[in-house]
Amino acid sequence: MTAMSIPDSIRSSHDAMKALRRDIHAHPDLGFQEERTSDIIAAQLTGFGCDEVHRGVGKTGVVGVIRSGRSTHTIGLRADMDALPIQEENT
Repeated sequence: MTAMSIPDSIRSSHDAMKALRRDIHAHPDLGFQEERTSDIIAAQLTGFGCDEVHRGVGKTGVVGVIRSGRSTHTIGLRADMDALPIQEENT
């Protein structure tokens, strides 16, 4: 069986990722109250095969660790997941 290329892998998960983004945006969590959002992110990281998933970082933060076993280099990616308490005026 041939391994899927990274672009093909991204393409194959595009609809699922778009649905996930829309779901998170439809259910916004305010700062330090991101329980639902952090649950979703932790489940996704686990499903992606992260070697470790740490919860409760800075209260509701989530950290996924991927170990390649070949490198001592580290890359960190950060994303905000809290919403602002505003009322949208569009549809």
